Amino acid sequence: MLAGIAARGQTPIRREISPLGRPKKHFGQHFLHDRAVVDRIIAAIAPRASDSLVEIGPGEGVLTLPLLRAAGRLTAIELDRDLIEPLRKRATGLGTLELVQADVLTVNLAKLAPRNTKLRVVGNLPYYISSPILFHCLRHADVIEDMHFMLQHEVVARMAAEPGGKDYGRLSVMLQLACSVEPLLQVPPGAFRPPPKVESAVVRLRPLAGSVMPEASRTALDEVVRAAFGQRRKTLANALQGVLDVDAIRACDIDPRLRAERLAPADFVRLAEAASIRRRE
Repeated sequence: MLAGIAARGQTPIRREISPLGRPKKHFGQHFLHDRAVVDRIIAAIAPRASDSLVEIGPGEGVLTLPLLRAAGRLTAIELDRDLIEPLRKRATGLGTLELVQADVLTVNLAKLAPRNTKLRVVGNLPYYISSPILFHCLRHADVIEDMHFMLQHEVVARMAAEPGGKDYGRLSVMLQLACSVEPLLQVPPGAFRPPPKVESAVVRLRPLAGSVMPEASRTALDEVVRAAFGQRRKTLANALQGVLDVDAIRACDIDPRLRAERLAPADFVRLAEAASIRRRE
Protein backbone atom coordinates (compact mmCIF):
# COMPACT_ATOMS: atom_id res chain seq x y z
CA MET A 1 0.00 0.00 0.00
CA LEU A 2 1.11 3.57 -0.67
CA ALA A 3 1.68 5.59 2.46
CA GLY A 4 -0.15 8.91 2.28
CA ILE A 5 1.74 12.08 3.14
CA ALA A 6 -1.32 13.91 4.44
CA ALA A 7 -4.90 14.59 3.55
CA ARG A 8 -5.37 16.72 0.47
CA GLY A 9 -4.96 20.39 1.25
CA GLN A 10 -3.40 19.71 4.67
CA THR A 11 0.26 19.26 3.73
CA PRO A 12 2.41 22.16 4.97
CA ILE A 13 4.19 23.76 2.00
CA ARG A 14 7.73 25.02 2.65
CA ARG A 15 9.92 25.82 -0.31
CA GLU A 16 13.56 24.84 0.00
CA ILE A 17 14.60 27.19 -2.79
CA SER A 18 12.99 30.12 -4.55
CA PRO A 19 11.29 29.53 -7.91
CA LEU A 20 13.30 29.76 -11.13
CA GLY A 21 10.41 31.20 -13.10
CA ARG A 22 7.02 30.02 -14.23
CA PRO A 23 6.63 26.30 -14.99
CA LYS A 24 6.23 25.57 -18.69
CA LYS A 25 3.09 23.69 -19.58
CA HIS A 26 4.51 22.26 -22.83
CA PHE A 27 7.25 20.54 -20.81
CA GLY A 28 4.72 19.14 -18.34
CA GLN A 29 6.51 20.92 -15.49
CA HIS A 30 5.17 20.55 -11.94
CA PHE A 31 7.91 21.55 -9.52
CA LEU A 32 8.01 19.75 -6.18
CA HIS A 33 8.37 22.22 -3.31
CA ASP A 34 7.14 20.51 -0.15
CA ARG A 35 10.13 20.06 2.14
CA ALA A 36 8.52 17.19 4.08
CA VAL A 37 7.99 15.22 0.87
CA VAL A 38 11.51 15.99 -0.32
CA ASP A 39 12.96 14.73 2.96
CA ARG A 40 11.04 11.44 2.68
CA ILE A 41 12.18 10.92 -0.90
CA ILE A 42 15.82 11.57 -0.03
CA ALA A 43 15.53 9.20 2.94
CA ALA A 44 14.08 6.51 0.65
CA ILE A 45 16.90 6.94 -1.86
CA ALA A 46 19.54 7.00 0.90
CA PRO A 47 22.30 8.46 -1.31
CA ARG A 48 25.89 7.45 -0.57
CA ALA A 49 29.20 9.11 -1.33
CA SER A 50 30.11 6.26 -3.68
CA ASP A 51 26.92 6.53 -5.77
CA SER A 52 26.76 7.38 -9.46
CA LEU A 53 23.55 9.37 -9.42
CA VAL A 54 21.61 10.40 -12.51
CA GLU A 55 18.59 12.69 -12.17
CA ILE A 56 16.03 13.01 -14.94
CA GLY A 57 14.39 16.43 -15.02
CA PRO A 58 16.00 18.23 -12.05
CA GLY A 59 13.78 21.29 -12.55
CA GLU A 60 14.51 23.83 -9.82
CA GLY A 61 16.88 21.47 -8.03
CA VAL A 62 14.74 20.60 -5.03
CA LEU A 63 16.01 16.99 -5.15
CA THR A 64 19.27 17.79 -6.94
CA LEU A 65 20.80 19.86 -4.17
CA PRO A 66 20.33 17.44 -1.24
CA LEU A 67 21.39 14.53 -3.45
CA LEU A 68 24.51 16.43 -4.46
CA ARG A 69 25.32 17.30 -0.85
CA ALA A 70 25.09 13.64 0.13
CA ALA A 71 26.87 12.04 -2.84
CA GLY A 72 29.24 14.79 -3.92
CA ARG A 73 28.61 14.10 -7.60
CA LEU A 74 25.51 13.95 -9.80
CA THR A 75 24.60 13.99 -13.48
CA ALA A 76 21.32 15.75 -14.28
CA ILE A 77 19.49 15.53 -17.61
CA GLU A 78 17.29 18.58 -18.24
CA LEU A 79 15.37 19.44 -21.41
CA ASP A 80 14.56 23.05 -20.47
CA ARG A 81 17.67 25.06 -21.34
CA ASP A 82 16.42 28.03 -19.27
CA LEU A 83 16.95 26.00 -16.08
CA ILE A 84 20.53 24.92 -16.80
CA GLU A 85 22.59 27.93 -15.71
CA PRO A 86 20.44 28.88 -12.67
CA LEU A 87 20.69 25.29 -11.43
CA ARG A 88 24.44 25.25 -12.04
CA LYS A 89 24.79 28.39 -9.90
CA ARG A 90 22.67 26.95 -7.10
CA ALA A 91 24.85 23.85 -6.99
CA THR A 92 28.10 25.81 -6.62
CA GLY A 93 30.15 24.49 -3.71
CA LEU A 94 27.94 21.46 -3.10
CA GLY A 95 29.81 18.99 -5.31
CA THR A 96 30.36 18.14 -8.95
CA LEU A 97 27.18 18.65 -10.99
CA GLU A 98 27.25 17.57 -14.63
CA LEU A 99 24.29 19.05 -16.50
CA VAL A 100 23.19 17.46 -19.78
CA GLN A 101 20.76 19.61 -21.77
CA ALA A 102 18.83 16.98 -23.73
CA ASP A 103 15.67 14.94 -24.08
CA VAL A 104 16.36 11.90 -21.89
CA LEU A 105 14.91 9.63 -24.59
CA THR A 106 17.93 10.52 -26.75
CA VAL A 107 20.51 9.89 -24.00
CA ASN A 108 22.46 6.62 -23.84
CA LEU A 109 22.41 6.02 -20.11
CA ALA A 110 25.08 3.34 -20.40
CA LYS A 111 27.59 6.03 -21.38
CA LEU A 112 26.93 7.83 -18.08
CA ALA A 113 27.90 4.82 -15.98
CA PRO A 114 31.54 4.74 -14.83
CA ARG A 115 33.36 1.47 -15.42
CA ASN A 116 32.32 -1.27 -12.97
CA THR A 117 29.73 1.05 -11.41
CA LYS A 118 25.96 1.01 -11.76
CA LEU A 119 23.74 4.07 -11.89
CA ARG A 120 21.13 5.12 -9.37
CA VAL A 121 18.46 6.98 -11.34
CA VAL A 122 16.07 9.53 -9.84
CA GLY A 123 13.37 11.65 -11.40
CA ASN A 124 10.16 13.61 -11.06
CA LEU A 125 9.02 12.50 -14.51
CA PRO A 126 6.71 14.53 -16.78
CA TYR A 127 3.49 12.55 -16.57
CA TYR A 128 2.63 12.84 -20.27
CA ILE A 129 5.80 10.96 -21.25
CA SER A 130 6.48 8.81 -18.19
CA SER A 131 5.90 5.41 -19.85
CA PRO A 132 8.37 6.05 -22.71
CA ILE A 133 10.96 7.16 -20.16
CA LEU A 134 10.38 4.02 -18.08
CA PHE A 135 10.87 1.77 -21.11
CA HIS A 136 13.95 3.78 -22.13
CA CYS A 137 15.46 3.12 -18.70
CA LEU A 138 14.61 -0.57 -18.94
CA ARG A 139 16.67 -0.80 -22.12
CA HIS A 140 19.65 0.21 -19.97
CA ALA A 141 18.74 -1.91 -16.94
CA ASP A 142 22.06 -3.74 -17.01
CA VAL A 143 23.86 -0.54 -15.90
CA ILE A 144 21.25 0.54 -13.33
CA GLU A 145 21.24 -0.39 -9.63
CA ASP A 146 17.88 1.16 -8.83
CA MET A 147 15.41 3.86 -9.87
CA HIS A 148 13.27 6.19 -7.76
CA PHE A 149 10.59 8.00 -9.73
CA MET A 150 7.73 10.37 -8.99
CA LEU A 151 4.84 9.41 -11.23
CA GLN A 152 1.11 9.73 -11.53
CA HIS A 153 -0.46 7.60 -8.80
CA GLU A 154 -2.50 5.52 -11.22
CA VAL A 155 0.63 4.70 -13.23
CA VAL A 156 2.35 3.38 -10.09
CA ALA A 157 -0.77 1.32 -9.34
CA ARG A 158 -0.55 -0.21 -12.84
CA MET A 159 3.17 -0.89 -12.43
CA ALA A 160 2.64 -2.83 -9.20
CA ALA A 161 -0.69 -4.49 -10.10
CA GLU A 162 -1.13 -8.23 -9.72
CA PRO A 163 -2.86 -10.48 -12.28
CA GLY A 164 -6.64 -10.36 -12.23
CA GLY A 165 -7.11 -6.69 -11.33
CA LYS A 166 -8.29 -3.85 -13.55
CA ASP A 167 -4.91 -2.07 -13.20
CA TYR A 168 -2.96 -5.08 -14.49
CA GLY A 169 -1.79 -4.64 -18.08
CA ARG A 170 1.12 -4.27 -20.45
CA LEU A 171 3.03 -1.90 -18.17
CA SER A 172 2.64 -4.30 -15.23
CA VAL A 173 3.94 -7.27 -17.22
CA MET A 174 6.89 -5.59 -18.90
CA LEU A 175 8.13 -3.86 -15.75
CA GLN A 176 7.68 -6.83 -13.42
CA LEU A 177 9.65 -9.06 -15.80
CA ALA A 178 12.57 -6.66 -15.57
CA CYS A 179 12.33 -5.12 -12.08
CA SER A 180 11.01 -5.44 -8.59
CA VAL A 181 8.36 -2.74 -8.13
CA GLU A 182 7.93 -1.12 -4.71
CA PRO A 183 5.46 1.77 -4.23
CA LEU A 184 6.87 4.01 -1.49
CA LEU A 185 4.66 7.02 -0.79
CA GLN A 186 1.70 8.94 -2.09
CA VAL A 187 2.06 12.68 -2.73
CA PRO A 188 -0.85 15.16 -2.86
CA PRO A 189 -1.24 17.82 -5.59
CA GLY A 190 -0.45 20.63 -3.15
CA ALA A 191 3.15 19.47 -2.90
CA PHE A 192 3.78 20.84 -6.42
CA ARG A 193 3.81 24.18 -8.17
CA PRO A 194 1.46 24.32 -10.02
CA PRO A 195 -0.64 21.55 -8.44
CA PRO A 196 -1.37 18.75 -10.95
CA LYS A 197 -4.94 17.52 -11.33
CA VAL A 198 -3.97 14.03 -10.13
CA GLU A 199 -2.43 12.35 -7.11
CA SER A 200 1.23 11.41 -7.43
CA ALA A 201 3.35 8.63 -5.98
CA VAL A 202 6.99 7.64 -5.58
CA VAL A 203 8.07 4.17 -6.65
CA ARG A 204 11.33 2.23 -6.34
CA LEU A 205 12.40 -0.06 -9.17
CA ARG A 206 15.28 -2.52 -8.83
CA PRO A 207 16.38 -4.38 -12.00
CA LEU A 208 16.25 -8.12 -11.44
CA ALA A 209 19.53 -10.02 -11.36
CA GLY A 210 19.63 -11.98 -14.59
CA SER A 211 16.98 -11.30 -17.20
CA VAL A 212 13.96 -13.58 -17.18
CA MET A 213 13.47 -12.57 -20.81
CA PRO A 214 15.68 -14.48 -23.25
CA GLU A 215 17.34 -12.02 -25.61
CA ALA A 216 15.89 -13.65 -28.73
CA SER A 217 12.38 -13.39 -27.32
CA ARG A 218 12.26 -9.70 -26.38
CA THR A 219 10.72 -8.56 -29.65
CA ALA A 220 8.27 -11.44 -29.55
CA LEU A 221 7.42 -10.63 -25.93
CA ASP A 222 6.50 -7.06 -26.80
CA GLU A 223 4.39 -8.31 -29.71
CA VAL A 224 2.56 -10.89 -27.59
CA VAL A 225 1.87 -8.53 -24.69
CA ARG A 226 0.67 -5.72 -26.97
CA ALA A 227 -1.66 -8.07 -28.81
CA ALA A 228 -2.95 -9.75 -25.65
CA PHE A 229 -3.89 -6.47 -23.95
CA GLY A 230 -4.87 -4.66 -27.16
CA GLN A 231 -8.51 -5.61 -26.64
CA ARG A 232 -8.87 -6.70 -23.03
CA ARG A 233 -12.27 -8.32 -23.45
CA LYS A 234 -10.97 -10.78 -26.03
CA THR A 235 -9.74 -14.25 -25.09
CA LEU A 236 -6.13 -15.13 -25.84
CA ALA A 237 -7.32 -17.30 -28.75
CA ASN A 238 -8.83 -14.23 -30.41
CA ALA A 239 -6.36 -11.58 -29.27
CA LEU A 240 -3.29 -13.55 -30.40
CA GLN A 241 -4.58 -14.47 -33.86
CA GLY A 242 -1.72 -14.01 -36.28
CA VAL A 243 0.82 -14.37 -33.46
CA LEU A 244 0.05 -17.80 -31.99
CA ASP A 245 -2.69 -20.29 -32.78
CA VAL A 246 -4.80 -22.13 -30.21
CA ASP A 247 -2.67 -25.26 -30.24
CA ALA A 248 0.51 -23.25 -29.66
CA ILE A 249 -1.10 -21.47 -26.70
CA ARG A 250 -2.18 -24.79 -25.19
CA ALA A 251 1.34 -26.16 -25.69
CA CYS A 252 2.50 -23.43 -23.30
CA ASP A 253 0.19 -24.89 -20.61
CA ILE A 254 -2.08 -21.86 -20.96
CA ASP A 255 -5.82 -22.00 -21.55
CA PRO A 256 -6.57 -20.06 -24.77
CA ARG A 257 -10.02 -19.20 -23.38
CA LEU A 258 -8.44 -16.98 -20.72
CA ARG A 259 -8.12 -13.22 -21.03
CA ALA A 260 -4.74 -11.52 -20.76
CA GLU A 261 -5.31 -10.11 -17.27
CA ARG A 262 -5.47 -13.64 -15.83
CA LEU A 263 -1.90 -14.50 -16.85
CA ALA A 264 1.18 -14.03 -14.69
CA PRO A 265 4.20 -12.27 -16.25
CA ALA A 266 6.02 -15.62 -16.55
CA ASP A 267 3.16 -16.94 -18.69
CA PHE A 268 3.84 -14.23 -21.25
CA VAL A 269 7.49 -15.28 -21.40
CA ARG A 270 6.44 -18.80 -22.41
CA LEU A 271 4.10 -17.41 -25.06
CA ALA A 272 6.87 -15.13 -26.35
CA GLU A 273 9.32 -18.02 -26.58
CA ALA A 274 6.75 -19.98 -28.61
CA ALA A 275 6.15 -16.98 -30.86
CA SER A 276 9.88 -16.51 -31.32
CA ILE A 277 10.34 -20.17 -32.36
CA ARG A 278 7.40 -19.89 -34.76
CA ARG A 279 8.95 -16.79 -36.33
CA ARG A 280 12.28 -18.55 -36.91
CA GLU A 281 10.54 -21.50 -38.50
